This record gives sequence, structure tokens and C-alpha cells, in this order.
Amino acid sequence: MIAIIDYDAGNLTSVKRALDSLGVPSVVTADADAVRNAERIILPGVGHAGTAVRILRQRGLDKALREAFATGKPIMGICLGAQIILSRSEEGNTECLGLIDGTCPRFSLTNPALKVPHMGWNAVTIKHNHFVLKDVQPGDEFYFVHSYYPLPDEPVRVLATSEYEVTFPVAVGSRSLVATQFHPEKSGRIGLQILRNFTMWDGAPC
Repeated sequence: MIAIIDYDAGNLTSVKRALDSLGVPSVVTADADAVRNAERIILPGVGHAGTAVRILRQRGLDKALREAFATGKPIMGICLGAQIILSRSEEGNTECLGLIDGTCPRFSLTNPALKVPHMGWNAVTIKHNHFVLKDVQPGDEFYFVHSYYPLPDEPVRVLATSEYEVTFPVAVGSRSLVATQFHPEKSGRIGLQILRNFTMWDGAPC
């Protein structure tokens, strides 16, 4: 069973429906013990970093995530869930979970034709091979909605990048944790394949 963590952020239903379409059992839950007992964990979300981290702490979900990470349980972050796994976010100057050292800066663009938030489809470039991303081909596009992005301190943690005036990380990972800034659940066939890969990944570093 996959636990989809509910911390009052958006996009939970879309992730659940994507897993249902793959025939993968999952449950949306705000219960820390249910997260501890799950075989895998997905931390999705659309919202504000400060609010998200506060609610995770109130519900003890931050501790459940840290315990899962320490034991090597497969964890996947999506969008906001890919940001708050880092040390700090510029959004509200928020101290985050710190599972990966790094920050989440806001896009600072000079081209007036490019808007923030960044919304739409972008191709990604794989930088380091990972089981969860193994079917991504050059030119494959994924759907994004975000103003901030994850920026690990260690370049080796960056699994894939994309371009929006600047080159920015769109997939990061460490040990049994992988996270995407894009929304696989909204990215068609290749997005569903990434979710399928996650359901088969044993959490081993790639």
C-alpha cells in the first residue's frame, strides 16, 4: 500500500486517480502511523511551503517521513513535495524537512515574456540515471506549475534539469528518496510510467 500524505495541500486526488489507473493500491492519509506502516510514501502537494511544513509538524508527519527515510523506505515527492524535502525555501523563508541539503529559490527572470509561476510543458534532460526515471527519453515533456524549484547543495543529487530562461533542477534524489518538480500524474503516458517505476523501485540508490 502506498500512503499519499495529506497535509491540506492540493493535488492529492490527481495522484490517487493516477495510481488507481495503474491498479496500484493507495490511501490518502493524514495519520502518521499509517504513513509509518505503508510500503511506500508519496508526498505530493500544491501550496505554500511555510503552511505545508507547519501542518506536517503539527500532525507528526515530519517525524514519520524522517523515520521512513532513515530506514530506506521508498519515498517520492511531487511539486511542493519536491521542495520541502530540502533544508530551506525562500517562500516565507521556511525551514523545511532537511532530508536533502539545499534551498528552494524563486525564479528570478529577466525576459518579460516569461511569467512566474512557470506553467506548462517542458522537456527534461537526465543528468544521472535513476530507476524511477529510466524510461524518460530525450525530448519527453512534463507538466509544471511552480514559482520555486529545488536546488540541492550537492550537484550529484540533481537527477534531471529543464530550461526556463535558466537551467533548473526538476528531479532530485538521495538514497530511498526521489522527487520531481513536475507533475507525473498530469504528464500523460510518460508521467504514468514514472509513477509505475516508483511502485517497482526497491529504494536502492541508483
